[in-house]
Amino acid sequence: MKAKDRLGRRGEALAASYLEAAGVDLVDHNWRCALGEIDLVAIDGSTLVVIEVKTRSSLDFGHPMEGISATKLHRLYLLGSMWAQAHELRFSAIRVDAVAVVDDGTGAPQIDYLQAVS
Repeated sequence: MKAKDRLGRRGEALAASYLEAAGVDLVDHNWRCALGEIDLVAIDGSTLVVIEVKTRSSLDFGHPMEGISATKLHRLYLLGSMWAQAHELRFSAIRVDAVAVVDDGTGAPQIDYLQAVS
């Protein structure tokens, strides 16, 4: 596994632990289909929550949240709809949240959680 992939997997694990400790009800991890992948899936009442995790080892190339483009955001909403359909579930809304993890491997990672990315 490449260092970038290891960093991403570690970031997803840190994000999942952070969210679960905050009371987020995670129901799926790394769900894939032909269109792409959802890092984490949660349910908040009647809302499906698609959670994108962005991990970087430093801020040298900007904050991880900057990696979520309008195109990526649109794809995440489509993926959320596909996830619900694949699981034969209906929701009143789909929301996209994001978790940014900055982890250089030497100290405690910095984790930022943003609900309702727009």
